[in-house]
Amino acid sequence: MIKGAIFDLDGTLLDSMSIWDSVGVDYLLSKGYTPKEGLKDNFKNMSMIQAGEYLKSEYSISLSAQEIVDGVNAMTEDFYINRVQLKEGAKELLEYLNARGVKMCVATATDGYLVEAALERCGIRGYFLKIFTCTDVGHGKDEPVIFRKAMEFLGTDRSNTAVFEDALYAIKTAKKEGIPVVAIFDAYEQNQEQVKALADIYLQKISVSDELVEFVGNL
Repeated sequence: MIKGAIFDLDGTLLDSMSIWDSVGVDYLLSKGYTPKEGLKDNFKNMSMIQAGEYLKSEYSISLSAQEIVDGVNAMTEDFYINRVQLKEGAKELLEYLNARGVKMCVATATDGYLVEAALERCGIRGYFLKIFTCTDVGHGKDEPVIFRKAMEFLGTDRSNTAVFEDALYAIKTAKKEGIPVVAIFDAYEQNQEQVKALADIYLQKISVSDELVEFVGNL
């Protein structure tokens, strides 16, 4: 049985990938730079500090990486604080796991104050024992550090923990680490066939399906 669950935020619990599809471009345009081809895909697969360092290096921006991050965050604040919505079925899934004593945390590339604001407003902050961010742990989800730290905190291991994710690059990291994955469909992830092939469970829509119930009980 699953004893621990590590939830991604954007594209998994929150319908929020639209903001990350455009914010890198919007930030560069606001500073007078012309975005290069492929920026959107590169940007949304990075932690915030990785993104700041990438923009600084790639576009020779005179600001520090942290100043760039602060500027990007400022452009997303209203969305996270006032407008972002849960994906349909997300709260019901959390309630199901919580009722079965599953310990849960968040592991996300989004910075903590935005995460806290969104989860509080959406009414699901209380389900999570802790929020882990890539900025805080100093590594993106292209490395397993954030998942390891989350399991250590939850007191669980690879045999009884599940990662809930939408992004292929993070799913690859979790699977390489030997952690079972429940993949959540999000339209902004273009590689759905690869996601399906890697995931232990694939949910086109968040729901407490028979397959998920069996997975939770048998892992």
